[in-house]
Amino acid sequence: MRLAEKLAVDFRQVDTAFKAELREHFSDAEIVELSVMIGQYMAMGRMLVMFGPSSEFCEVYTTGG
Repeated sequence: MRLAEKLAVDFRQVDTAFKAELREHFSDAEIVELSVMIGQYMAMGRMLVMFGPSSEFCEVYTTGG
């Protein structure tokens, strides 16, 4: 959760201590994968705020999923 918050709000202030803390729990590959997934969900959320959910922009609304 703290990684997601940092990426959303304060990514320029990530210091070596925070990176070291992440590495206590995750490999570098896992940190990259988490960061990419967080970024994708942030982008999706921002897009939905901008355009709103509708069949024009979201496949879920056209497939009945």
